[in-house]
Amino acid sequence: MSSLPAWQSKALHCLLIGFVTLLVATGTTVADAVTAPKAEATTQAEARTSEAATPDRLRYDVTLRGDADGSHWTGRQRVTFRNASERPLHEVYVRLWGNGDDKCGTPGTPSPVRLSKVHGGTTGQLTVNCTALRITLPKPLAHGERTAIGFDVSITVPERNARFGREGAFRFLGNALPVLAVHDAKGWHLDPYVSTGESFYALASDFRARIDHPAALKVPATGRTWTSPGRPGRTVTHSVAHRVRGFAWAAGPFRTATETSPGGVRVKSYWAPDTPAEGVRLNREDGVAAVDRFGKEFGRYPYGELDLVMTKEFGGGMEYPGLVLLGTTEEGSAVVHEVAHQWWYGIVGNDEYGAPWLDESFAQYANARFYDWDTSDCWADDDWPSESTAITNSMAYWVEHRNEYHVVYTAGPCALARLEDTLGADTMAHLLKRYARDHWYGLSTTADFKKAAQSVTDKDLGPFWTKYRIR
Repeated sequence: MSSLPAWQSKALHCLLIGFVTLLVATGTTVADAVTAPKAEATTQAEARTSEAATPDRLRYDVTLRGDADGSHWTGRQRVTFRNASERPLHEVYVRLWGNGDDKCGTPGTPSPVRLSKVHGGTTGQLTVNCTALRITLPKPLAHGERTAIGFDVSITVPERNARFGREGAFRFLGNALPVLAVHDAKGWHLDPYVSTGESFYALASDFRARIDHPAALKVPATGRTWTSPGRPGRTVTHSVAHRVRGFAWAAGPFRTATETSPGGVRVKSYWAPDTPAEGVRLNREDGVAAVDRFGKEFGRYPYGELDLVMTKEFGGGMEYPGLVLLGTTEEGSAVVHEVAHQWWYGIVGNDEYGAPWLDESFAQYANARFYDWDTSDCWADDDWPSESTAITNSMAYWVEHRNEYHVVYTAGPCALARLEDTLGADTMAHLLKRYARDHWYGLSTTADFKKAAQSVTDKDLGPFWTKYRIR
């Protein structure tokens, strides 16, 4: 493969540093997302309903209590949900993504995330390396009906600097809170956890959280947050988040600052004292500018608040709804890319295991536009690592070809830049804004995007998809 253009090298440095030493979990290959065949007598509307992603309209009510330094959390979760499918729902699966790296643990060191005292169903055995727990419902849940499950949760932050991990006195709890798996036309999505990239696939949900913690710790979290006094020496951070695809928080003796963007978004910055001051300044400046710019380009940011969590040694960046984790140097971080993820994965959802390009390539394309990078020579035909490489490959492929994963961050945004050249800048801008609107709080697929792009031009885009291996 030829050497990467400068803009791609810079992007990869910001996005992938810190992940190259991680072990990647392997798993079985899953098919690309397709629509299941429909019987001739079934209308399209009926078919869409019967195969609708479910359980949906989820609400998570969470109470948590942290220990002295935020390393251990205990509490209870209650999840209410509806069956959106015409088919009765017999069970649900809880994903314990926090167990991904440690799997089922050892006799002396159990998995970091454990559930107990389950109500509302009968539990099976933990599967998929202790990241999936089946709960059989007391009776089949018919279309449109709601029910609830509840369980106690125990979370121990692992001894690693990662999205679920720690750095010095600071704790990161990304993907630590259990969430329900998705069932759609392909069945239950029980994909394995991967350390490089994401396995996550979630429907837009509501969260209400009450996080009790020592008063010395600051706790940034998904959603609109506020604090109230707790017991002596303790504070309660409250959070309410609507239509988000997960919940994350951090804890530590952060320094903080709050500002409101010209567009009305409250941006709260949290940083470790040893984080380079110039990097913090750049992140705050670019983060505020990005949330307003992308709001104009893709649709107004709907969550009201965005938290930037910055430390010196965190590897790269990681996006969560309303909260991003940022490894920060004097030159800043990948803050703009991570803010773009609030739209591409957060608001416009996708199966991150099955089609990672739909969030990573789109976020990096937005990042390139924000910085006005020259993408005129960003990819060539001889840059493809192998004949099997395609921008639209799933994580099942990338974990087996880790040295090719950069394609999602390089060829993917480059292809979108070339699509902009093909359609024209104004048409591309209109396409993305309409595409975001049409999938707002919903789910998108590669087929959806190809169809949307073709609808705005008389040119046959078939050869374009072939050239850039968008399959």
